[in-house]
Amino acid sequence: MTKTETITNSYVNREISWLQFNARVLQEASDETVPLIERFRFLGIFSNNLDEFFKVRYATVKRIVEAGKGAKNELGGIKAKELLEIITQIVIKQQSTSLKILNNIQLKLENENIYVIKENDISESQHDFVKNYFLRKVSPGLVTIILNDEVNIPNLKDSAAYLAVKMLMKDGGKQFALIEIPKSIDRFVVLPKEGGKNYIIMIDDLLRYCLSDIFNIFDYSSISAHMIKITRDGELDFDSDLSKSFIDKISDSVKHREIGEPVRFVYDKTIDEDTIQYLMNKMGIDNTDSIIPGGRYHNRRDYMGFPSLGRADLLYNKIEALPVKGLSLQESIFNAIEKKDYLVHTPYQTFSYVVKFLREAALDPKVKTIKITIYRLAEISHIASSLINAAINGKQVTVAIELRARFDEQANIEYAEQMKGEGVNLIFGVAGLKVHSKMCVIEREENKKVKRYGFISTGNFNESTAKIYTDFTLLTASQKILKDVSRIFDFFNTNYRIQRYKHLIVSPHYTQKSFFKLIDNEINIVKNGGEGLIRLKMNSLSSYTMVDKLYEASRAGVKIQMIVRGICCLIPGIPGMSENIEVISVIDKFLEHSRVYIFGNNGDTKVYIASADWMTRNIENRVEVTCPIYDQEVKNEIIETFNIGWNDNVKARLINQEQENIYRQNNNEKVRSQFAIYDYYLNKLKE
Repeated sequence: MTKTETITNSYVNREISWLQFNARVLQEASDETVPLIERFRFLGIFSNNLDEFFKVRYATVKRIVEAGKGAKNELGGIKAKELLEIITQIVIKQQSTSLKILNNIQLKLENENIYVIKENDISESQHDFVKNYFLRKVSPGLVTIILNDEVNIPNLKDSAAYLAVKMLMKDGGKQFALIEIPKSIDRFVVLPKEGGKNYIIMIDDLLRYCLSDIFNIFDYSSISAHMIKITRDGELDFDSDLSKSFIDKISDSVKHREIGEPVRFVYDKTIDEDTIQYLMNKMGIDNTDSIIPGGRYHNRRDYMGFPSLGRADLLYNKIEALPVKGLSLQESIFNAIEKKDYLVHTPYQTFSYVVKFLREAALDPKVKTIKITIYRLAEISHIASSLINAAINGKQVTVAIELRARFDEQANIEYAEQMKGEGVNLIFGVAGLKVHSKMCVIEREENKKVKRYGFISTGNFNESTAKIYTDFTLLTASQKILKDVSRIFDFFNTNYRIQRYKHLIVSPHYTQKSFFKLIDNEINIVKNGGEGLIRLKMNSLSSYTMVDKLYEASRAGVKIQMIVRGICCLIPGIPGMSENIEVISVIDKFLEHSRVYIFGNNGDTKVYIASADWMTRNIENRVEVTCPIYDQEVKNEIIETFNIGWNDNVKARLINQEQENIYRQNNNEKVRSQFAIYDYYLNKLKE
């Protein structure tokens, strides 16, 4: 099936669009202007993305097939079974491309005196180091599974890599075994430097080199080892036991995920046919699973941790996160935002202001309550420690923590238990809805009156991702906005009562209706002889309802400019349907994560930042917040940075009907938006 055949009923299929997004990530790995080690890391991101895709999206489509449903409408006009086949073919092609890119990168590294060697390349001088490394660091924790006809293979861990070992015995028989690649040990082993050359061996090949040590009790004539990997359905299945707490149910579901149904089986295409058939039969893998022949190595997500070897010249230059003009980490954040709103744009500006806000709230005797939503926390979270500090100091701290944040469930459970133990009041979301909004409000007693301070963000309150995700956080003392934030926390406590909000746009009750009204306003402006303008920046656009509304606006003559990082089910530039819509996608050093919605409004521009993409789940099945920007200086800043992103002609790809991921090229001065936005903030400091 061709690319254009995967587009039906005016939409691009969501899964196909996602795979085209991951192809853009793969483009970064092949881009020779990207530093070499960073290219390795983009290969890791590509692989990690693909793992999650199979755990979630492929698994969902597979469930539809097994339920005997066509689900043609929900899948953009493609039957579920046919879609599984299309996905598999696209992934096989992408995996083949990624192998070529990997080989190219390794050749380039050799020009830099960095050699990634295999087991057959180990020299005599390296032999002792490798053997000692295996005996001291690898062997003690190695899990080796001996297979036979009487015993079934135990449930292989989701997304773990295994070496499938075949021994031809001297008595004429065969013996199969599996070696689990240890996750506790770095995938890349740096060998001693020789003659100015760096040598690296993957733990997989180190194990191959030491097979005789692992299987020395077996009397074999030959031995071989090839890698396999299984990916399981990542959906959480909750039991109905009313005696269990919500935390226990989530924890049990996370454990059950490890033995979920297999949805993808990847293997080294050079493996012997009898070995692969033996393993597939033992694991119960059938033709509804995605069976993908691959290269020698799997779990290439580990390439995200490829060692830097002190070679800063092969990495992106590290940027120093800039201060925000008018804010100081040595002075009160409350005093500053009482006078005006401030915007923190990470990673260009430091996330430390958000942490400082909470630390100040934890210590300030005038602060009585702190309410915050949490979706994903850093492994070592200063946000969590500040909230615990506040509770210890007698503040009434309420945390709405989302235990169902996909693949971060266990980490959130551990933080929840820690905070609960220190007296923090926990809210575990709303039945049937994920809490994905990112907001905080504190109440401070001033002159015997309560005054609110707070922040609303497009991203998670996570110090780690704040270094690589682009996000906006609005620090504000706007009482009208923060009163609405307080109402959302009231909704958490009494969610049978739907709140009304005067300023914030809140899912699941108001988002679609509110954006329809804003779009209709632009349509009416055009009908009355004016110029309608809509400018949108988001991670994904997959709601067909929102796509149809944008098509309606385009047909009416509204100009629509969109920056969409990931999924885009809308097809731009089609006469009579979307000729007034342009879409680009920017993939570069940082992960584009901020959501911005701008409406021309006949010259009186309306600007919003949001936690929500235009996906059905964000609009109908989550608690999300879209926040209007009232401060003119902040509004200008968001518009100006959007303009820089829109003018990108280095890392912007054009999204079109052909899904070709063509780089936007023009004769304008070169604009690499992420670098240009950093310069924009640098210049603001100099003004």
